[in-house]
Amino acid sequence: MCEPCSEAGEGQEFGDEDVPFFVVGRGHDKWDFVQMEPDIKHEMCPEEEMEEDEDESPSERQIVVGICAMMKKSKSKPMTEILERLCKFDYIDVVIFPEEVILEEPVENWPRCDCLISFHSKGFPLDKAVAYAELRNPLLINDLNMQYFIQDRREVYRILQEEGIDLPRYAVLNRDPDNPEECNLVEAEDHVEVNGEVFHKPFVEKPVCAEDHNVYIYYPTSAGGGSQRLFRKIGSRSSVYSPESSVRKTGSYIYEEFMPTDGTDVKVYTVGPDYAHAEARKSPALDGKVERDSEGKEIRYPVMLTAMEKLVARKVCLAFKQTVCGFDLLRANGHSFVCDVNGFSFVKNSMKYYDDCAKVLGNMVMRELAPQFHIPWSIPMEAEDIPIVPTTSGTMMELRCVIAIIRHGDRTPKQKMKMEVRHPLFFELFERHGGYKSGKLKLKKPKQLQEVLDIARMLLVELGQHNDCEIEEKKSKLEQLKTVLEMYGHFSGINRKVQLTYLRNGQPKASSEEEDSKKEGPSLLLVLKWGGELTPAGRVQAEELGRAFRCMYPGGQGDYAGFPGCGLLRLHSTYRHDLKIYASDEGRVQMTAAAFAKGLLALEGELTPILVQMVKSANMNGLLDSDSDSLTDCQQKVKARLHEIMQKDQDFASESYEKLAPTGSHSLVNSMKVIENPVKTSDKVYALIQSLTTQIRKRLEDPKSADLQLYHSETLELMLQRWSKLERDFRMKNGRYDISKIPDIYDCIKYDTQHNSTLTLEDTLELFRLSRALADIVIPQEYGISKAEKLDIAQAYCVPLLKKIQLDLQRTHEDEAVNKLHPLYSRGVMSPGRHVRTRLYFTSESHVHSLLSIFRYGGLLDEEKDQQWKQAMDYLSAVTELNYMTQIVIMLYEDNNKDPSSEERFHVELHFSPGVKGCGDDEENIPLGFGFRPASSENEDKKPNQGSLEDLSQDQPDEALPLSDPINIQKKSPMIRNRKGGSMEVLSETLPTQSSKGSTSHRLFPTSSRHSPEIKPSSGLGFEGCSMVPSIYPLETLHNLLSLKQVEEFLNKVCESSSEAHAKTMKALSSLFDSQSQTSLYGLQQTLSSSESETSLQPPSQPLWHGSVPSSAVSSAGPSSPVTENSGMNFSFSE
Repeated sequence: MCEPCSEAGEGQEFGDEDVPFFVVGRGHDKWDFVQMEPDIKHEMCPEEEMEEDEDESPSERQIVVGICAMMKKSKSKPMTEILERLCKFDYIDVVIFPEEVILEEPVENWPRCDCLISFHSKGFPLDKAVAYAELRNPLLINDLNMQYFIQDRREVYRILQEEGIDLPRYAVLNRDPDNPEECNLVEAEDHVEVNGEVFHKPFVEKPVCAEDHNVYIYYPTSAGGGSQRLFRKIGSRSSVYSPESSVRKTGSYIYEEFMPTDGTDVKVYTVGPDYAHAEARKSPALDGKVERDSEGKEIRYPVMLTAMEKLVARKVCLAFKQTVCGFDLLRANGHSFVCDVNGFSFVKNSMKYYDDCAKVLGNMVMRELAPQFHIPWSIPMEAEDIPIVPTTSGTMMELRCVIAIIRHGDRTPKQKMKMEVRHPLFFELFERHGGYKSGKLKLKKPKQLQEVLDIARMLLVELGQHNDCEIEEKKSKLEQLKTVLEMYGHFSGINRKVQLTYLRNGQPKASSEEEDSKKEGPSLLLVLKWGGELTPAGRVQAEELGRAFRCMYPGGQGDYAGFPGCGLLRLHSTYRHDLKIYASDEGRVQMTAAAFAKGLLALEGELTPILVQMVKSANMNGLLDSDSDSLTDCQQKVKARLHEIMQKDQDFASESYEKLAPTGSHSLVNSMKVIENPVKTSDKVYALIQSLTTQIRKRLEDPKSADLQLYHSETLELMLQRWSKLERDFRMKNGRYDISKIPDIYDCIKYDTQHNSTLTLEDTLELFRLSRALADIVIPQEYGISKAEKLDIAQAYCVPLLKKIQLDLQRTHEDEAVNKLHPLYSRGVMSPGRHVRTRLYFTSESHVHSLLSIFRYGGLLDEEKDQQWKQAMDYLSAVTELNYMTQIVIMLYEDNNKDPSSEERFHVELHFSPGVKGCGDDEENIPLGFGFRPASSENEDKKPNQGSLEDLSQDQPDEALPLSDPINIQKKSPMIRNRKGGSMEVLSETLPTQSSKGSTSHRLFPTSSRHSPEIKPSSGLGFEGCSMVPSIYPLETLHNLLSLKQVEEFLNKVCESSSEAHAKTMKALSSLFDSQSQTSLYGLQQTLSSSESETSLQPPSQPLWHGSVPSSAVSSAGPSSPVTENSGMNFSFSE
């Protein structure tokens, strides 16, 4: 017989009272005690109590939580993980009832407990558990009587219906086992009639017993008939197809309509009415093959629930009286239907869920039982729920909106080849894919690229047979087209694309490569692009930044202290974080967005499913995409002027500085000083490239290096091709240099310096230095030389995005139904109506340059009158490069004490980071800003204790939060305060040995001076390559005292001025095209269409701005995403 648990649970006889015990009952007077390390100090009870002798009064004993379930369940990995965390609560001990006691002993002999977690599974004696609950009257986490109903699908459906929860249309067929023929079932070829209700195929047939998983789906004859038979997973199968088309003739069943769900089921797991975790898996009805990851676990996809689905989760949890409850949702035709309630169920393999689940359960137990046990436990107010922070002006405000525009991560060098084509086969291809509608065509899908490859192969065969044939396409270019398209042995839409542009009169002017004899008549410009894939380093950068980004959100007090960034995760899991992630249609941008989301939301697993579920591919008329081959008039003029200045063989004179750097930008002036004479510098660069290709050729001849694998699976051969092409293209036949190749040269040398330094090639650093100086002039100045040009070009790129930002800021203070808890159901959440809106836009360099130009030169503030803005402009003019992961962040705060109509009600902050630290960045030359959210000068004296932002300067996330040791997440570390004049006081969540005292500035992200220059991926991440991952520059505040009105007026002004310019441009273009392609002038000049009305900004299938629809927190990726097209997965949930 077991000893009563009240004694065993106290634990005094077994050592210090503050060591929590994880007790496993063995029956017959034996207990095994597994002692857990005490990681949490006793904060609730004074030290005197802890040191009391052993005869402690029973009124202050531990609360015992009993686990009464079959051993397979009570010893499962999720249960173990959660119980280990539950033991961290000072006053909670856990006792697991042994299976033999449950099955063989009378309930009077079962261990005693104050709170019971008990649930039915196969072989479990539910009647005995009910009797035990009546005898001992513990607090029940999951009601036991309701578990009888959960075992009967008819009862489950009845309860769901009574609660007003949507479920598929259904009918119940009850058969008498003795007279199975007597029933209300009429079967026809393509439908059945049950109790007068007709169900056309496809329909579903479910046994009424919930333990019977043999669910059948019957298909119509038009689709081939037969049925899909589902069963409990066996190995890698969960269903099998059968040619049998007629329904089962014995047993009672529920018949219901089949729901078209795009091949996914959503599993929802509640922990109490206010918390739900959701994930999707491939529907077992799809092909019956269970998708497993590299560790053999079923692949699940992270999912965001809509506001309505969150209410459903709450209703299910309360109706069935199951705190821990799993149920299945089908998302079909824009609605969500509950099709199954499973009762007690845990998420597998999610550390975040384990933490949250233990926290919710522990608080629930303490809230209910602490008062009657006289335990000094105060209910933790949900302080971390309200995103309130001290603003820099000294008042407390609530964070309402975060908008970030972020450049993609580290990528392989982009490569490009242009050729003019006139063969009828290319014109046929152009017409077949609708190129004449807009005058241009993008081909990315495998099938489309295959068509281009077929044409190239055919033309090369013809060329081989007759030299004088009609094929004008250059043989060398056709061969290159064929080689690139044949690379990798398969197509993947992410790493290659072909663009075709219609040229009415052929190419405007012959470049040095073209022959003088030009043909008249129309032609197509074919641009082939390849490379530019996100590297493993880029993936790590994005994930690290996502993780650090969490810390911009306030919270992390109370239970979450010591785990930076939990304020955001908490917001997220209580449904008050409205998140949407947008990315342009380029693969590297989309994968960056997915990796960032993984870090931001503490997700686990592969990137592809995250991308498909969470990243909206903003293929929306220029929101984040820009067609760099269609330059505006202004840009073409700027490029021509830039080429002219950079091709003068003389030292830069004072007029050159006026011509090339009229804005007086420090970084430009410094680069011009390094270069002195642009042609001489180009000569040096050309000679260095020649030396480099010679060295690579020598390496290739050396048998030792022949099979050398470079970073990201590149070979020496491919590296040589890359550099030889640059060598050929940089110096033209007339001896002049093609300045447009400078960014490509810098791109390649930057990549090789960082990733292939093991080759130890000579002079690479000199080539890096010179090409960087040239690139620091050419790249920013391609976006305009004078302020007016910069603004003009920026508007051509950015107006759709600016309009969207404007909407994001406006919508925040309008009353919306999106993603808020229903006020009726918000007990226990202090600010249910409040939610933080996060909008993340991932894009390429052009949009980041343009957006920054608009803020710098659009007249947001006057430098003469605003000292803070002047300092910000000086800082920006010293930044040489907008590198990978550059961020522009806008944060909106609300002061609830101010009048709603007052200008002071909303407060905007603007922050910026130039992204990844470059290879050659010297510590002395790094432009220093003024830190993240420094106090404004006029309020320094009355500054409050501003402890809302964790300083991550010493935090190495991969080491700080090892996945293998999740329990230490809750570890309380001493708070070290450090102070800097004029800067916000920061609470540093670091260990004493890593004290950041004396650091010069308070940074969100690690800076080079206090952090090793690379954040190495932890061994568990499985990233290939040993390349270093450089750290990211911290966010610097550009301005922190803007009013929302100021920002809105500024955005309006920029968008309006752009509309006027746009109208003139469109007028000039209207005569450009003949009738053949007049169907869509707008499409042709997409990059020029900078300020359409909102209606013209909407793609035909769905509105561009989804915000007004009560939608899920994260939008699905539509078919425009190249990943979804080629990965063979159709996981896109309608909003």
